[in-house]
Amino acid sequence: MGNLTTSFKKFMQNKNTVTVVGVIAAIFVLYIAYTMRINKAISPVVVPYASEQISAGTQITESMIDTTEVPPTMLKGEVIRNKSEIIDKYSAADVVIPKGSLFYKRSVVEKEQLPANIILDYPKGYVLFNLPTSISATYGNSVYPGNYIDIWLKAVFKLPDNNVLSAEDLAKANKIMYGKLISNIQVLAVKDSSGRPVFQNIDENRTPSMIVFAVPEEYYVLLSKATYMRTYETTITLVPTNESLKDEPGELEISSEQLKNWINENTVWTENS
Repeated sequence: MGNLTTSFKKFMQNKNTVTVVGVIAAIFVLYIAYTMRINKAISPVVVPYASEQISAGTQITESMIDTTEVPPTMLKGEVIRNKSEIIDKYSAADVVIPKGSLFYKRSVVEKEQLPANIILDYPKGYVLFNLPTSISATYGNSVYPGNYIDIWLKAVFKLPDNNVLSAEDLAKANKIMYGKLISNIQVLAVKDSSGRPVFQNIDENRTPSMIVFAVPEEYYVLLSKATYMRTYETTITLVPTNESLKDEPGELEISSEQLKNWINENTVWTENS
């Protein structure tokens, strides 16, 4: 046993022997790495593809997706490899996904990223209303699509240019109308001055310019009247609520019949012919 150990030590102390062993080991490592790389390159992977043509702006359901095996070398660009990243998303507004096509990240978007996504979200008989806003009015950009808000109205009598007030005008000038007008409105979109969704790309720090929501036509008329009043300077503001956290959010409703009647008494509505 001792002779065997001595012979092995002498064998390993031979520089030529060490060199040969090192070269063989390096070749073996390279062979293993190369083999693994080749296997990885040719081993097929399962990817989803469109089982039918998908039009632009269409919600992608599971029935529109199938899977197939392809070599990794065929996956060029940002190919989506998991069905979970596609189901219930939407095809981009400027993209038609052909039947048999793989899905790419650019062609699959969230509903909020569609330019006209708000038309998908409000009930029949409702009308869209666009409320101008700002960072301060949205409580530091804290109002998101899906949140609920209340609408409050402030109205101050406008002084005439000559500052001459009748007794009736003087009585009006000494009063400020203020109160909650409409409750439980769901926000559909928050957009900047260019119409882009504020929260689509938070890295761009987009500034909110408009809050979009939908209300029954009667409420739309009431809000429009409040906006266009000439005798009074009106301010419409929003107040966020916690309705979106409830299992059953409160009904959208007029909060003040007094404010409603006051607006109608100070404006005229022309019916459509």
